[in-house]
Amino acid sequence: MSVRNWLLAGVRGLGLAVVAIAGSVTLFVLSVVSIALTVIGVGAITTPWVLTAVRAWANWRRSLAAHWGGVRIPAVYRPFPADLTPGPLGHPRKTGLMLRDPATWWDLRWLAVDMTAGFVTALLPAVLVCYPVEGYVIAAGLWRAFSHHGEIGYWYGFVPVSGQLSALGAALLGTVLALVGMRINPLLLTAHFRLAGAVMAPREVALAARVEELTESRSDAVDTSAAELRRIERDLHDGAQARLVAMGMSLGTIEALMESDPAQAKAMLARARSDSAEALTELRDLVRGIHPPVLAERGLPDAVRALALRLPLPVEVTGSLPGRAPAPVESAAYFGASEILTNAVKHSGASRLWVDLSYDGGALRLSVTDNGRGGADPAGSGLRGVERRLGTFDGVMAVSSPAGGPTMVTMEIPCALSSPKTSSSSATDS
Repeated sequence: MSVRNWLLAGVRGLGLAVVAIAGSVTLFVLSVVSIALTVIGVGAITTPWVLTAVRAWANWRRSLAAHWGGVRIPAVYRPFPADLTPGPLGHPRKTGLMLRDPATWWDLRWLAVDMTAGFVTALLPAVLVCYPVEGYVIAAGLWRAFSHHGEIGYWYGFVPVSGQLSALGAALLGTVLALVGMRINPLLLTAHFRLAGAVMAPREVALAARVEELTESRSDAVDTSAAELRRIERDLHDGAQARLVAMGMSLGTIEALMESDPAQAKAMLARARSDSAEALTELRDLVRGIHPPVLAERGLPDAVRALALRLPLPVEVTGSLPGRAPAPVESAAYFGASEILTNAVKHSGASRLWVDLSYDGGALRLSVTDNGRGGADPAGSGLRGVERRLGTFDGVMAVSSPAGGPTMVTMEIPCALSSPKTSSSSATDS
């Protein structure tokens, strides 16, 4: 149970209930009217604009479902042909394409559900926050405004309030409701998003989208693994292997010079020893690039702190994990953090960085924030590479980087932790 999650779910639920009534009702009415007017030609002009707004609204709610409830709702709209151009009366061809797309009708069905059942499921978390407060206010003395001469002037739930004793009963009921809310508020919010997902993306469509997503992430993982193997092979060939070959040749020369020129042989032995040390250093660096020893030995929080200490900017690392994530997940999170921190140092113009680690709702979450100029491009090659790496584990990445900053990149990877032992949670400044 968490007071913070209880309150947060209540506030988010209230916001969703308000937008469900305001936005979904408005767009549903506009859609019905516009589609009905297509029979007289007016709707052919207005419908593409209205349905585009519906799609934008639905995509925004998909984003909230992923970030607030951990529910991923695929968008399965049919793509428009490349030669689609507006005519003198707007987009009549686009109107037909959108109306023949099943996803359009699923969106309209969702609007109808969102402003009814969706409104109720979103409002319940807010009720479980506000209604207990009302019970406490009644017990504090508000009951006197409703009750006169011992008469029942107010009902709080099933408690008839007629005096201070019954008002305390209302406070007791409010406490019970608050405790229940702490337990189920996040679940109610998730239920709201799952209801939306069931209506916006039927099961067979969601499964097809999931298969496509897994196929793409598998292809990305294979490509990444092949590129990593080529990098390792290249680094071995150009670095440690070349030094070891040179050292072998030097040892052969030393063997020939041992009797004829001992001084020269001794000097070459010193160079061979130096080459062996450099080859060992390069091999260690190569292994560290594959899987850092501190990550294997100490876990993700300490590995990120060690990474932060090597950066030229001050970095504050906070957070704790109640155990160890699977090694591939730790590796993906570590190298994702490394890429994001490196990009921030190179391109953001920041003077300070913050990294926060947490585990909540069955997901590992790592956020990197900087106080730089902002304007980071989520479609850039570095961030896209991080997103592909996370996608292998069903992970997601969100980027918030308004002009002028700050920039915040959040990675979230669903996983189970293997140990109940809590890792260190102290902050580290580099």
